[in-house]
Amino acid sequence: MRIVSNDSYVLITGGCGFVGTNLAHRFLSEGHRVCVFDNLSRPGVERNLEWLRATHGDNVIIRIADVRDAAAVREAVRRATHVFHLAAQVAVTTSLGDPLSDFEVNARGTVNVLEAVRLSVHQPPLFFTSTNKVYGGLEDVELHEDPVRYTPADDATARHGISEARPLDFHSPYGCSKGTADQYVLDYARSYGLKTVVFRMSCIYGPHQFGTEDQGWVAHFLIRALNREPITIYGDGKQVRDVLFVEDLVEAFMLAAKNIDACSGRAFNIGGGAANTISLRELLAMLRKLDGREARVEWGEWRTGDQKYYVSDSTRFRELTGWQPAMRAADGIRTLREWLIEFGVPALVQQADERPALLESTAAPKVPLPTVGRDVPVATAPATE
Repeated sequence: MRIVSNDSYVLITGGCGFVGTNLAHRFLSEGHRVCVFDNLSRPGVERNLEWLRATHGDNVIIRIADVRDAAAVREAVRRATHVFHLAAQVAVTTSLGDPLSDFEVNARGTVNVLEAVRLSVHQPPLFFTSTNKVYGGLEDVELHEDPVRYTPADDATARHGISEARPLDFHSPYGCSKGTADQYVLDYARSYGLKTVVFRMSCIYGPHQFGTEDQGWVAHFLIRALNREPITIYGDGKQVRDVLFVEDLVEAFMLAAKNIDACSGRAFNIGGGAANTISLRELLAMLRKLDGREARVEWGEWRTGDQKYYVSDSTRFRELTGWQPAMRAADGIRTLREWLIEFGVPALVQQADERPALLESTAAPKVPLPTVGRDVPVATAPATE
């Protein structure tokens, strides 16, 4: 890795979020210093920060700040060897309720990061996490409706999934804001010669994920089932996604950094691929086997922008870097469940009618957060992915 100065580091915006924590852990384990830039507004991320500090000590640099604070972003980028921009507003429902805030975080925040890189002396490479939502609802993809899942009528789509050749078709304010950021990241490579990479990600899951209905649905299902709380299914539950274990995503990031010249200025669909697809109903069946009981299910209407079928075709990235997902979906889901229990995320209730509550973590001792001061400005805004 390129050394900017003796006090340089890898910068991860949203670094205390689920993906950011796993990525930071990988770099820190390899001996690099990491700056996690996060406003700590997403529930659970303080526990990730505590774990990083307890595990890696002073090699973790903390900046409590928001990507909408352009000055804080510029200061953080100044000593960065690489920038991984993961901070985002991540929920479609939140974007529908407050589209202006969604735009400010996702679109304006990304431009702030790009400008900080462009105006820096050393212009570190930038890696951006986009989303499959940039392809819209995919209503034109013809599907067969099977008892527990949708399958594409087209054999090529069934075998390979959706490629980057697919036209962009933003749907929902969230799709628009992330799609805008996606295109800015690519254009800054064209217009300014920056080294930038876009990952259009499918469903990522794994340790350090505190899932919600809107983001992290695999972890959300597991937590609700362990707590014996009802799981709400929107639509008919036959929606299919390719799920990717977070360590496989981190490996993709590392390979993109290693092959930055070949990857720069390009967008890649990243997911578990056709070998790692699962429908919501199939996950419920898996939970039944893991828990030894039926999950409680409630049903709701289809939600805006919900794709009935999305599977990533990652051929382009694989051909450039040799990357392949290593973790199979069934093994990864079992691994995540074990981590959730060990880390104390779900309250394992003794009786079905007990009111569940989130337990305190027992995986690492509490580590005091840094005192807020000039170097760690506080922001009150949402959120990290």
